Amino acid sequence: MGKVTGFMEFARVEEGYEAADKRKQHYKEFVLTLSDEQAKVQGARCMDCGIPFCNNGCPVNNIIPDFNDLVYHQDWKAAIETLHSTNNFPEFTGRICPAPCEAACTLGIHELPVGIKSIEHAIIDKAWANGWVQPQPPLQKTGKKVAIVGSGPAGLAAAQQLARAGHDVTVFEKSSRIGGLLRYGIPDFKLDKGNIDRRLEQLKAEGVVFKTGVYVGKGGLPKGVGSDAKQTIDPEQLKAEFDAVVLAAGSEIPRDLPVPGRELEGVHFAMEFLPQQNKVNAGDKLKDQIKATGKHVVVIGGGDTGSDCVGTSNRHGAKSVTQFELMPMPPEKENKMLVWPYWPTKLRTSSSHDEGCERDWSITTKSFKGENGKLKAVVTARVEWTKDEKTGQMKMTEVAGSEKELPADLVFLAMGFVNPLGSMLEAFGVDKDGRGNAKASTEGAGAYATNVPKVFAAGDVRRGQSLVVWAIREGRQAARAVDEFLMGESVLPR
Repeated sequence: MGKVTGFMEFARVEEGYEAADKRKQHYKEFVLTLSDEQAKVQGARCMDCGIPFCNNGCPVNNIIPDFNDLVYHQDWKAAIETLHSTNNFPEFTGRICPAPCEAACTLGIHELPVGIKSIEHAIIDKAWANGWVQPQPPLQKTGKKVAIVGSGPAGLAAAQQLARAGHDVTVFEKSSRIGGLLRYGIPDFKLDKGNIDRRLEQLKAEGVVFKTGVYVGKGGLPKGVGSDAKQTIDPEQLKAEFDAVVLAAGSEIPRDLPVPGRELEGVHFAMEFLPQQNKVNAGDKLKDQIKATGKHVVVIGGGDTGSDCVGTSNRHGAKSVTQFELMPMPPEKENKMLVWPYWPTKLRTSSSHDEGCERDWSITTKSFKGENGKLKAVVTARVEWTKDEKTGQMKMTEVAGSEKELPADLVFLAMGFVNPLGSMLEAFGVDKDGRGNAKASTEGAGAYATNVPKVFAAGDVRRGQSLVVWAIREGRQAARAVDEFLMGESVLPR
């Protein structure tokens, strides 16, 4: 490594944030990227540890020690070439990935890990600023046509890889804009949509064709989904016109909370709320936008989506924001000797929580109460978790006398997603696994192939709700599988 003793000499430096009271006034990104010198120091902290567990901790297997060393030597152009060799969109992961690579960092066993995510962020931002991110059109075309259904990170990664292999790629998206979860699920203050738009220009220059407002399925549009779609394409037509089809439509069916009062006005899924603000930020005019201004807001679910609801509600000017989680409060620090190099369960506080939020754990929602059809309160109770001695499973028991009523004008259900659109899979005739996802193996001959000839599946539609970085990985691997299917062999990386 460039600085053999760097890990003993330098401390971790975190990316800075704009002050909370200021950033709550807008929807722009507020993370302060590392300076060149700060990034160099972080690169110097990377140990010559022999076995870089960070590589396997990263789902796309980024070659992390190499680009850390290149940043230490300030060879930024070689650093972006190394980073792009495994990751099509480091501007996405450098902003929104939870960084499982850092959890696997060897230095992290006894010190704070190397700031890998912040280094990645710095590399790609410098690459864009210096014009090093250029289209890479294929030298020759294959004459094969591939359709990709869904334009989230899995679909975009597959599209870029297949286009660079020389295939004619068309991406179909039911919404009016390309990007899927990146566009509509992640707030602008975490991911400025200009990052998506400039990638789309690159993909178009590489030959990818995008068709928006198109739902691929049968029997019209599913209720509440794809409201931007103006056209429906039958899967049979798609299979007839293309040599291969990749389903990359994500996991979109949210987990519901069927308790008394669920039907009251003011109880919404998180993904009814978040996309609306992103659309307004993009200049759309919406009728009856869900607004948290001056309201008591309760967010049910303690993950990233719940955190995004917190941050957006604060920017609306909510009167109060409370977030519940059914599971117990995680420990503030993990037992590294027990969990390393795997992703640890520990208390995580997001920038949105720092902007103002009451949090509580081991809380179950018993009912919603309202007046004249409008939500007025949430009835909760505290629960205890104990391990069943026979099965070893955790068992939940309500604490007697712990029932409580909390004022609430808005409730956002952010408890995860259970399935992709079943109607789409059924329209293609694709078999489902036990969880309702598209059934397809990732290994061996026929990787990512479904039971339907020449139809493949990748990303959340196959694996279930997961991270953006996992979607990129699956999109890349599916692209290689499709290329092998079409050409008999492939030079695309897996």
